[in-house]
Amino acid sequence: MAPYIRLRQICLVAPQLEPVITDIARIMGLTVCYRDGNVAKYGLENALLPVDTILLEVVAPFKDGTTAGRFIEKTGGRGGYMAIFCCDDPDERGRNANALGVRTANVIDHAPYHGVQLHPRDCRAAFIEFNHTEGSDDILGAYPPAGPDWQKFIRKDVTQALTAVEMQSPEPVGLAEHWGKIIGVAARDAELKLPNATFRFVKGTSEIMSALEFRVTDAARVLHAAREKGHAVAGNEFLLGGVTFRLVA
Repeated sequence: MAPYIRLRQICLVAPQLEPVITDIARIMGLTVCYRDGNVAKYGLENALLPVDTILLEVVAPFKDGTTAGRFIEKTGGRGGYMAIFCCDDPDERGRNANALGVRTANVIDHAPYHGVQLHPRDCRAAFIEFNHTEGSDDILGAYPPAGPDWQKFIRKDVTQALTAVEMQSPEPVGLAEHWGKIIGVAARDAELKLPNATFRFVKGTSEIMSALEFRVTDAARVLHAAREKGHAVAGNEFLLGGVTFRLVA
């Protein structure tokens, strides 16, 4: 069977978990499925919301000196924190990244889950993580970071899918090719197409994960909810959790 790679999770970082996580849930019609106590050892608290089969996570530091805290300081709170991919062999993909000069930052081994996180400075723009859960190649199967029954929290009445991730760079083609080599997906026209999402690379002043694109049932309803929560809406998008939430029908 050919090796597979899918977007499994997007992680945003915020100075505090609230009101960001509640605003995302209420505006986008999503439900928190899990808060993972394991991240406390990194000085973080978190919450995850399933968007169909992709998990949207928000992490926030609760003490000084965390990697997430330094990320907020460096970026001024702008940009997504981590793109997490499920695959058949995280260690092999980590070795491939190392051969490209991308260092391994952390290895997470909580059986049946195994994850390899790469250094954000080498990845550029955001962390990349590869992970695999033993005996669960089904995209709706077990995924320990999202809790024991995350599938029960999937809601599609407002938000149906996370369809694309936008990355900014002064050299978008170069960043697309770099991420493509790390992930193992050929870049075409500054895009990486995965089976369940697309990464688009656009011109920007700094290298960040700049926007998330969601397919929704009623964009006007979602935009109204964003305004009600005090977020500035421009066209079909608004800023929340450090990234632009972009809506498509």
